[in-house]
Amino acid sequence: MKTLNSNEWIAHFLASDPPRSKSLVMTIFGDAIVPHGGTVWLGSLIELLAPFGVNDRLLRTAVFRLAQEGWLVSQRDGRRSSYSIAPEAQARFARAQRRIYAPLQVHWDGDWTLVMSGNSLGAAERTLLRKELVWEGYGLVSAGVFGHPAGNPDTLDELLARTGMRDKLFICHAAEMPGARNGRPLREMIDEGWDLSGVSGGYLQFIAQFEPLLALLRGGHQPEPEQAFVIRSLLIHAWRRVQLHDPQLPVELLPEPWPGASAYELARELYRLVAAAAEQHVLAVLRREDDSAAAAGGDFRQRFGGLD
Repeated sequence: MKTLNSNEWIAHFLASDPPRSKSLVMTIFGDAIVPHGGTVWLGSLIELLAPFGVNDRLLRTAVFRLAQEGWLVSQRDGRRSSYSIAPEAQARFARAQRRIYAPLQVHWDGDWTLVMSGNSLGAAERTLLRKELVWEGYGLVSAGVFGHPAGNPDTLDELLARTGMRDKLFICHAAEMPGARNGRPLREMIDEGWDLSGVSGGYLQFIAQFEPLLALLRGGHQPEPEQAFVIRSLLIHAWRRVQLHDPQLPVELLPEPWPGASAYELARELYRLVAAAAEQHVLAVLRREDDSAAAAGGDFRQRFGGLD
């Protein structure tokens, strides 16, 4: 794609891969609202979403549905409404945010976390368990057995508590038996439990979308603050879409070459190039309705391994 300026790149992106309003709201909440305290007036949110072609009606529908689904909560002050992340969703939201900006460098110690359902779950519970575990990167390695070679115990404990299954499952760590000669290597369970072709394809598509933009910015083009905000939001929206479907397997168990590594470096460099100008726009919009809106804190500066 021939790109002459950031406006043309943005227009091409929005025409070829328009983001869904509800999903875009969540992206902007995590990337732009949370660093400034986590609460935004509806008028400011309308202004932030306008450059993406999301009008007042679409935005109100999106935040209403997100509130119904338990992601957002609203508060009224006279005729004005503000929105923030719902208390019950904050832990999951924060965990997803940490994943989005963290390096893809999980290493393997040779162990596996196994979750076994046995015969204690009903059909609805089995469906829910599979959905939640797959979302957290677990693979179905055999009937009723989910596994992950780098499972996070805190994440698993929160998942089991939230779904009410903490006392209904068997959870253990597994490792290869020293001296065993007849079994298959545990690393081969990757082929049994995960189809990585979709994730790999997602990373390759991300690279194809954003490499022309990186070339543009490296060439000296400096987008205006609103353009920088749109670019940063589209970048994180596309990155979030593929990265949250990555099971976060250890690098030692991934096929080589793994495009996730190149995609991460691309996302990091682009984010660094537009972050400061984008922040100018976000803060200006927020302060039009709340002159006490705070600048982004230290956690923001640590994204992608540090923005300075």
